[in-house]
Amino acid sequence: MAGVGMVATGAWDLCRRWGLTAVSFGFHRGLSAVVARRSDRVLRRLPAFRQKTSISFLSRPDLPSLAYKRLKGKSPGIIFIPGYISNMNGTKALAIEEFCKSLGHAYIRFDYSGVGNSDGNLQECTVGRWRKDVLSIIDELAEGPQILVGSSLGGWLMLHAAIARPQKVVALIGIAAAVDGLVTKFNQLPVEVKKEIETKGVWSMPSKYSQEGVYHIQYSFIKEAEHHCLLHSPIPVNCPLRLLHGMEDDVVPWHTSLQVADRVVSTDVDVILRKHSDHRMKEKADLQLLVYTIDDLIDRLSTVVN
Repeated sequence: MAGVGMVATGAWDLCRRWGLTAVSFGFHRGLSAVVARRSDRVLRRLPAFRQKTSISFLSRPDLPSLAYKRLKGKSPGIIFIPGYISNMNGTKALAIEEFCKSLGHAYIRFDYSGVGNSDGNLQECTVGRWRKDVLSIIDELAEGPQILVGSSLGGWLMLHAAIARPQKVVALIGIAAAVDGLVTKFNQLPVEVKKEIETKGVWSMPSKYSQEGVYHIQYSFIKEAEHHCLLHSPIPVNCPLRLLHGMEDDVVPWHTSLQVADRVVSTDVDVILRKHSDHRMKEKADLQLLVYTIDDLIDRLSTVVN
């Protein structure tokens, strides 16, 4: 693959130990810095989920209020952007919160409009509206430079946020980033199935992650999402980007992360694949990898918020 550089020895050791494959786009210190200097600290501070932050609400004129939880602290801050219809109380969101608390860094997690404790009607939500939610969190709540951590659909939205707020978004971490995901999956359906969905106005998409075993997605949601697709052209993101993906992901193919890495204009890009991880990437080793990655980026970007 053109443009692929070597990953430092420490990072390769980490990959072998956890069953990872690492692909580096460009030359930089990468995860080896974490392995060499901070592995003991990170392992000691893996989350126990004891944090008790209270829910607050961001009021917005003409838009639903957003539920969020925030830790104030040092810069760069971290913002977790959840997956499709996921709320801010998932395993990864809580793991990052406990980690940020241990380091004294600022952290925000939130619910999209129509999801969890936020106001709004889920049936009226779109990718565009959730993009506005992310930008509202960045503009109204976040202080100083931010590292965005996007899970699944959140990995798509974090790229949009980086494009819209390049001065404030200083690094990105995608976890099974579902860039263009729903649109791509819809377009792969047989023509007759797509016509039936258009006629009915709803797509009943099977999913083992839904309590019903299926997600009911409005046809209008898919059509609106088409306006936010990114993989058809270069993605104007220049900040460091880390893409973590499980090779047993049966929702978003791990090749999507390679496509994203190829499309972004940034030269500081790593794709890290876990051979036996699934879409959610919430097992202990997955969380270790996630906090290692955050810790390395914090070290590279760290400044103190006054």
